[in-house]
Amino acid sequence: MRTAFYVRVSTERQQQAQTIEQQVALLRAYVAERRGWVIEEQHIFRDDGHTGAKLQRPGLDALRDQAARAAFDVVVVTAPDRLARNYVHQMVILEELERHGISVVFIDRPPSDDPHEQLVTQIRGAVAEYERTLIADRMRRGRQAKLRAGRLLPWTNAAYGYRVHPERPRDPTLVEIEEAAAAVVRELFESYADGEATLHALAVRLTARGIASPTGRRFWSASSVRAILSNPAYIGEAVSGRLQSRPSRGRRSALEPVGRGISTQPTARDQWITVPVPAIVSADVFSAAQRRLATNQQLARRNTIHPYLVRGLVSCGHCQLSCTGRAGHPSATYQYYVCRGKLPTVVSNREKHCPSRLIPTQQLDAVVWDDLCQVVRHPEVVAHELQRAQAGDWVPQELRRRQASLRAVRVGLSRQQARLLEAYLAGVLDLKRLVKYPALES
Repeated sequence: MRTAFYVRVSTERQQQAQTIEQQVALLRAYVAERRGWVIEEQHIFRDDGHTGAKLQRPGLDALRDQAARAAFDVVVVTAPDRLARNYVHQMVILEELERHGISVVFIDRPPSDDPHEQLVTQIRGAVAEYERTLIADRMRRGRQAKLRAGRLLPWTNAAYGYRVHPERPRDPTLVEIEEAAAAVVRELFESYADGEATLHALAVRLTARGIASPTGRRFWSASSVRAILSNPAYIGEAVSGRLQSRPSRGRRSALEPVGRGISTQPTARDQWITVPVPAIVSADVFSAAQRRLATNQQLARRNTIHPYLVRGLVSCGHCQLSCTGRAGHPSATYQYYVCRGKLPTVVSNREKHCPSRLIPTQQLDAVVWDDLCQVVRHPEVVAHELQRAQAGDWVPQELRRRQASLRAVRVGLSRQQARLLEAYLAGVLDLKRLVKYPALES
């Protein structure tokens, strides 16, 4: 019988402890006791340092691809939580492999068709998810306590101008100032606080001097300069919780779906946790820079000289970036929509400019306006498209594939399990709530 192994560890520490090799050794010993079972090296799928809470894992993806090609007959795993820590994820993978005629064997629990044994496996998956959530919450509370005590840095990467200890990178007492970068930081604060230059001018100046940006790129941008000028770490206050990540409600481009990625928003100052670090600039210079940032944000000039009907709603077909309106002169006859990838490097954040051509605004605006008028004059068009949407014609191909997979899986599931899986695939049910709400009413 052709056999495949799947082994996984979730952290670098476990990876260094050779637990992957320990799992492989256990699986080899298990297969050696079975007559006729053979294992080939290309069928040992590994995920080193990948969490079991996600399905997107290179080793697991390779396993599923090979399973679709019927490359083996059985998959051997040490325990269900190595395959996935979420009950729904386990169910999806197991049903997918079963559809391909491949059985899954967990060596800590012999294979059985007994429904009680299958129920125990499902319960263990739910318990593993509960345990993962509980551990994550305890680690979060522990980090918060260390941050409030000033014993843990809030940085995952040191801020520009600072250097952390290589062996203890989260120890605030070992933070040092990197003088070369600190000199650049002081120059930025002094130039901007005095009103000598704008954010764009400072970015152009640093790029022309060949100074590497905080991310190591050869060019700077106005956003990277602003990030430095607004960071309170440079007055000796490394802050945790200054920014909060939230799902994006807009779209960077009309060619991308709404909500893709995340956005950051500032939080209230009373929610900050401050850890002391060496200061690079004085509090007076920092305050002056903050006042100018706030003033410029309120008084920023907007380009409203010419009306642009679909400004910010047009995207480039080459680089997927949004387009902005531009006119050569306030009195110019022609205006254009320009891809942001064609703008200077310090604005577009791209070293290579987009090769797309300019879009005349008058022609594009006329096409869009005529189409909009047709929709208003003929509301039956809207009704027809709504019927198509309700029938599923607008559903993306990936979601259609998931729905087809769900229909196939439903054959072997109970009504309660099918509703759970459907809610998960549709993005309605949060996996962390599965333990608290193990069923959905039909």
